Amino acid sequence: MKRRVAISILGTTLDAGKWENRWSRWRPNVALCQQPGLFIDRLELIHDNHSQALCHRIVADIETVAPATEVRSNVINFRDPWDFSEVYTSLRDFARNYNFDPETEDYLVNITTGTHVAQICWFLLTEARIIPGQLLQLSPPRDREPEQDFAGTHRIIDLDLSRYDEIAKRFASEREDAASFLKSGISTRSATFNRMIDEIERVVIRSTAPVLLTGPTGAGKSQLARRIYELKKSQRKVSGPFIDVNCATLRGDQAMSTLFGHVKGAFTGAAGERAGLLKSADKGVLFLDEIGELGLDEQAMCLRAIEEKKFLPVGADREASADFQLLAGTNRDLGEDVRKGRFREDLYARLNLWTFQLPALRERKEDIEPNLDFELRRYLEREGENVTFNKEARERYLAFATGPQAVWSANFRDLSASVTRMATLAPHGRITTAVVDDEVRRLNAFWRSSSDDGRVDLIIEEVLGAETAASLDRFDAAQLATVLHTCRQHATASAAGRALFAISRLGKKSSNDADRLSKYLARFSLKFEDIRKAG
Repeated sequence: MKRRVAISILGTTLDAGKWENRWSRWRPNVALCQQPGLFIDRLELIHDNHSQALCHRIVADIETVAPATEVRSNVINFRDPWDFSEVYTSLRDFARNYNFDPETEDYLVNITTGTHVAQICWFLLTEARIIPGQLLQLSPPRDREPEQDFAGTHRIIDLDLSRYDEIAKRFASEREDAASFLKSGISTRSATFNRMIDEIERVVIRSTAPVLLTGPTGAGKSQLARRIYELKKSQRKVSGPFIDVNCATLRGDQAMSTLFGHVKGAFTGAAGERAGLLKSADKGVLFLDEIGELGLDEQAMCLRAIEEKKFLPVGADREASADFQLLAGTNRDLGEDVRKGRFREDLYARLNLWTFQLPALRERKEDIEPNLDFELRRYLEREGENVTFNKEARERYLAFATGPQAVWSANFRDLSASVTRMATLAPHGRITTAVVDDEVRRLNAFWRSSSDDGRVDLIIEEVLGAETAASLDRFDAAQLATVLHTCRQHATASAAGRALFAISRLGKKSSNDADRLSKYLARFSLKFEDIRKAG
């Protein structure tokens, strides 16, 4: 049988009374030891030095009504019992130093006495399991019969939220709403992406540490940063503005001035004082997009501003201060930049506490359809025109958009531009298969001309089909793509062969270039004429 231990603060008002008539009053800590069906083996009674006399009287009265209850006196002196920080720290220290033994003892924390601040602190310490117990609330008797004691009633408050379905559902719903807010209300289907958003939601609500968002251009870093700010503001975590700056646009002396401000006369042309973006972000959120583009001097200043909330404006001899949360974005590998000396290791370490890698659109193909609907809604809000797909056109576009031939090199920017073009060109607000086919050709041409790696597989997919193209090794694909491009540039197989074998044919007495080319193409069940027709 476990022993029952109560922890309680002496009530300097409710527990007071030194004359005989005190027995006709309800005194919570005396009543605590009189509760029917709730025997207290030990009472840990907390009080300050000024209440020693009252404490001795309560201990003596408890011995009268419950002689088997052991009462221990614990002195905690609050300079200001209404100072939340002081009270919480003192009670937390008491809890951390207490030798709890949940295997042999059950603990009850009495929240009936003490200031409201102390009661809140008891709740927080118990809910966080720093105190491994339950909360206890006492109430005075309503209608006391003659000769009846003043024990009153008690209620044990269980903080296990799993027992309260409605509360648990409400908490879950609020979490889901916050995550949905970060996703702009888009019902994303990527399990990996959704887990990342859930983690971001927990981090930005509970922490003010810097957050680093990485990922390719167009993956949505800027939009997510703004949504993080709006979520924090709705939760009253910040009160200041959202300041967004693209570090790639900051160059030379102007970079320092733009970020940290300057005083009048700091340099030629400084006709007045400038606060700077860090000062403007005070009490809010500062988003440094493309932070990898900052110079080393600016990086050093940023590090100090993050850690100490202080910085020195250009030309000033007095420091300025600003308290902001930093969000940073980059499409670069900052770890590699650190190794090459282009990015400060100490700043990277500070930013790397919370790093989230936003995936490219082609890595989230299951999310293309919900984002397609989101872009159509945005078009409606922007242009005031409701545009929809017909069934066949939607299926054709999604088959292309989620297939291997879709590069999405600019990620969501490509998708947004694509939807805008189709919506604009849609006859009578209806996107048809003809509009989709034109857009597919437009996208393929754009990706073919702008891709960094030449996307050698595009022409292979065009000639052999996506399934066959995907089955080729990169070595074979690169070689085949060169052959196909060359065939497209010449009118005959002989001319294409001469171009392809221009060096090796010099070492042969006689060379049938067309035959060599035909044999190579036959490996892929192709003929020269087929390639020309496909083009």
